[in-house]
Amino acid sequence: MDTWRKPLLAALVMSCVAFVAACGSSNSSSSASSSAAPAAPASTSTPAAGSSSGGANAAVAKLVPAAIKSKGTLTVAADATYAPDEFIASDGHTVVGMDADLAKALATAMGLKAKVVNATFDTIIPGIASGKYDMGASSFSDNKEREKTVDFVDYFIAGESFITKASGGASISSIADICGKSVAVEKGTTEEADAGTQSKKCTSAGKPAVKILSFSDQNQANLALSSGRADLGFLDSPIAAYQVKQTGGQFKVVGAAYATGPYGLALPKGNLAPAVLAALKVVMQNGTYDSILKHWGLTEGAIPAAQVKINGATS
Repeated sequence: MDTWRKPLLAALVMSCVAFVAACGSSNSSSSASSSAAPAAPASTSTPAAGSSSGGANAAVAKLVPAAIKSKGTLTVAADATYAPDEFIASDGHTVVGMDADLAKALATAMGLKAKVVNATFDTIIPGIASGKYDMGASSFSDNKEREKTVDFVDYFIAGESFITKASGGASISSIADICGKSVAVEKGTTEEADAGTQSKKCTSAGKPAVKILSFSDQNQANLALSSGRADLGFLDSPIAAYQVKQTGGQFKVVGAAYATGPYGLALPKGNLAPAVLAALKVVMQNGTYDSILKHWGLTEGAIPAAQVKINGATS
């Protein structure tokens, strides 16, 4: 899942995936079910898999580190509880979504195949640093703290939003109003950090602290909200909007969006970022990038190729 995530909606597909969440992740063995489980998207096919991706680009392929080029596969980690960005398909194991499609398109441009695996969000960056994963494509907010450990190639813009029950839910106007409220977040996300920062502001002003409920994946955070354990859910704005839509109005977005900033593809320090940056520019130029965002209803977060950069965090 940040200046947000980030990283689905609880039980998003049949009985496998649950809700949404930016900057989050879930175990490949995890599943979730609840009364709030949303339906799967109408189509989870990969729009980037066809001829529009254009195949390998020779100039990009030259930038791929030899160790990755020799194995021919790009191992990509995603927290598959954050639809429509990343979630589990109806087969119960395949990771699909905007980030999975983009990872495949980038790998193709680099002359590689992408292996997208499900991983708990807060384990992805350590896994990249240790060499377990080549890339993290999981609604990561690019921020200065994360850039100390990994490089990012920025590719999308998003913010953070609060959700609550449509009937009888909490009423807030902004993040300043969450003092004394119980807020469900995914561990390791920007939302968890931002809720903690706001809680300190609350107590400094003589108000009750925020009760932060942190969960290992977004499915559990969503369940806390649907069961009434939490007053609010705090997650990336695109995921929040999708979650509300998929649950047929059981939830609603409440208050103003917060902390808009870039999503970044997480990569090993000083290693793969130049190749991924070049590949991203290629898939933007050939139309694959726009096709993927349109397929998942995420065109509002698109950025122009001129704004694509390595480590573009401002905070």
